[in-house]
Amino acid sequence: MTETEWPDLDGLESLSAEEMAARRLSLPPRQDFWVFGYGSLMWHPGFPHVEVRIARLNGLHRRFCVFSHRYRGTPRLPGLVLGLDRGGSCRGLAFRVPAAEGEAVLDYLYEREMITGVYLPSWRAAKTDQGVVPAITFVVDRAHPQYAGGLPHDRIVEMILQGRGDRGPCVEYLENTVHHLQALGLRDRALERLLSEARVRRG
Repeated sequence: MTETEWPDLDGLESLSAEEMAARRLSLPPRQDFWVFGYGSLMWHPGFPHVEVRIARLNGLHRRFCVFSHRYRGTPRLPGLVLGLDRGGSCRGLAFRVPAAEGEAVLDYLYEREMITGVYLPSWRAAKTDQGVVPAITFVVDRAHPQYAGGLPHDRIVEMILQGRGDRGPCVEYLENTVHHLQALGLRDRALERLLSEARVRRG
């Protein structure tokens, strides 16, 4: 695999303060709110919450479709991380954030997820056993240079194996996600297949 097979990730700029503010969601005044986690937010949310529910989003599915050049890769050897892409459905976790922590949690989420603006934050209906809740959800921006939705399956496995960034190997990210989903009783067979193939190739 060569550097020409992905965009110039070294040239990606972080969003300015003005751009970040323009994309910031408005929180319901003096009310708790929910955040939907489908990847690392499930096993490492990093923000205060007072309740967690298993939840489903319809119309979006979890897939390795985002080039990672910081957290799980480098510009020279990027990895891949999960994004929510259109179609299907996704089961994950909904976290209820207390109103008093709202703005601080939103600051944290934007610093973590919105550095380059690869996600489009929006409110989505998350279905739980206790009812539907509106949850902040980070959906991949298909027009962004980090979008990797067109990669063939074998190339996805290769990039998962090659990626290693500030937060460790990309394959560790995959392992953590699969193991957490299994512990919750939520099977994602596509991710399990990726993990199985990655382990065989890694030897």
